[in-house]
Amino acid sequence: MNTPEQIQRYAQKRLKRYQHSDDERTQRRFAATQTMPEYLYLGIDLLGPMARANEYGLQHKEDAKLRQVLRRYDFTPYATDRAMIEAWAAQLANQVYWLRQLGEQDVVEPFIQAFRDTYPDQRDCELNDQQYGNKLYGMTHIIFADSEYYQHPVSQQQHQWIYDYFRANIDTILLRAKPDIVAEVGIAFLLAGLEDDPVVLKTRQFIQAAVDKEQGMIPSTSGDFNLSLGEHRNVLAIMLLDWRSVNPAPLAGKHSKVFADLPYGLIKKAPNPLKGQG
Repeated sequence: MNTPEQIQRYAQKRLKRYQHSDDERTQRRFAATQTMPEYLYLGIDLLGPMARANEYGLQHKEDAKLRQVLRRYDFTPYATDRAMIEAWAAQLANQVYWLRQLGEQDVVEPFIQAFRDTYPDQRDCELNDQQYGNKLYGMTHIIFADSEYYQHPVSQQQHQWIYDYFRANIDTILLRAKPDIVAEVGIAFLLAGLEDDPVVLKTRQFIQAAVDKEQGMIPSTSGDFNLSLGEHRNVLAIMLLDWRSVNPAPLAGKHSKVFADLPYGLIKKAPNPLKGQG
């Protein structure tokens, strides 16, 4: 699937899944993406797998064709639209960093500026819990995406506005945010080498108190202990409470035994012909 017509048909089908839901997040995603449904293919279905493969030193055998598809669309309108940010903040944070990682469009700074314009700190009191959570998710995922998901340390200075916000508002975050967001805030500090920051201690104390001692896990907000549904928040809790270090992914070119049996369509990444020249 690579023609604009094919992508549009596919995206329209994907969009219909969001149509009949009373959930605020889903409603926002449907409304925001109606005018640009191709985003569901480009941002949600294409970019993520390409970036994940890239992190392991892999690429799809049709990598050149997939990159042509990406280049056909300017990602700036998706990443800077207010309604899109209100619907997809964390996903957009991932995607703008993935684009940069792949050496394609670089819209990280336009996204961050648009995000800050969408969620000015002085308007926090006007946000309902869903939108406040969306703001926090966007901020933590900027940090996570910059680290290529826990693979590399991040610079506090490059994201000073985020760390300043978390420090100034940690008590409000603990009151309003779900446990997975609280854990993400703490992990954001760990990724910057700030384990001794008071924010880390506060998030760890919060998460420890949220763990049900009998079940050995954090339940959902409705009190459910389904492990498969609660995997995300509980893995984050383990990372926060038992942090070791960042952990670079294995690379196909260096760790061949790990990649002896590749999924269909994936191959080792072609070497950059320009690398080492000049």
